[in-house]
Amino acid sequence: MATDQKPEWSDPSNPDLCSSVVRKGEEHEVQATFLQKNTRFKKRNTQEISVEELYSGVLNRNRSILARAITLVESNADHHFQKAQELLQKLMPSTGNSIRIGITGVPGAGKSTFIEAFGEYLCSLGLKVAVLAIDPSSSISGGSILGDKTRMEQLSRNSRAFIRPSPSAGKLGGVHRKTRESIILCEAAGFDVILIETVGVGQSEVIIRDMVDFFMLLVLTGAGDELQGMKKGIMELADAIIVHKADGENKPKAEKTRNDYNRILHFLQPATKGWMTKAHTCSSLTLEGISGIWDMIQTFEQKGKDSGVFAERRKIQSREWLYALISDQLHYHFYHHQGVKNLLPKIENEVIAGEKTVASAVESLLKRFFIKEGNL
Repeated sequence: MATDQKPEWSDPSNPDLCSSVVRKGEEHEVQATFLQKNTRFKKRNTQEISVEELYSGVLNRNRSILARAITLVESNADHHFQKAQELLQKLMPSTGNSIRIGITGVPGAGKSTFIEAFGEYLCSLGLKVAVLAIDPSSSISGGSILGDKTRMEQLSRNSRAFIRPSPSAGKLGGVHRKTRESIILCEAAGFDVILIETVGVGQSEVIIRDMVDFFMLLVLTGAGDELQGMKKGIMELADAIIVHKADGENKPKAEKTRNDYNRILHFLQPATKGWMTKAHTCSSLTLEGISGIWDMIQTFEQKGKDSGVFAERRKIQSREWLYALISDQLHYHFYHHQGVKNLLPKIENEVIAGEKTVASAVESLLKRFFIKEGNL
């Protein structure tokens, strides 16, 4: 073998033995493009969609546009806020025609499994179903898995269903602060039923009670003393308690649990005026009890509309939404106030060192906030 063809790592003691041959390469024009120094991949520039395009797309039930509209209202960017509010204002006349159902339960109760079975049943009736699934955000990284589409594989492929996972963003009750806006967008897009799945963290689920028409609590059997494990506060918020996984050997236990809950519910104040909360059993595996749950919700809706309770609840929710947004805006402007940001580390250290009481520290920060704004 010629000397210029031997690889650098060839064995000097056996120069003719080697495992490869060095061949002269050929240079092509395209190589120059890839070998340019400091070349980086750049994200394709996509033109930002206008409010009119979003408005038209949502009303025309374009799923891609609906997803982009929800992304817009979920954005925390300042320049997206006004655009999102303009879009919501234009869509308001086209909203309010759905039934909003909140679904919560302890981890492992099978919320996603139930929603898939229930959603598939509703779609089989010709209804359009939107699922707003709230995933817990990490308190460390702030990220979420957002795996609900994976868990609801069959429903996610249904042409009548729309699944949108959203991070809880650390909000109490596991409900993202933009969930109300997402509900409005889904209603404007023509969805008949909106299912809101929450993280399921206990009594703090009062937050979702303030944005849905019907509130459903999923419970399990065989997890110790069920009635002790479920607090009175969350039971008083529910319009129905569903004993899930009532199939196979677990079915007799589920029936006993249902009877136990009904005895307790008899002594509790109903969550909705004129409606008696009851416990029911169902199985997402055999689909037994699924149709009965929908019949119950329809009866609830009809009674509520006839008595005026349904419309009154929507009005109260709008008022609560107003106050919730006021709190959010005050929180945002307070912590983004330059004077507060400058003073806060000093005040924090004084509180930790015991040099200042918490109440006086808060008073100092509020004073700085209002003085800087020219309100004092």
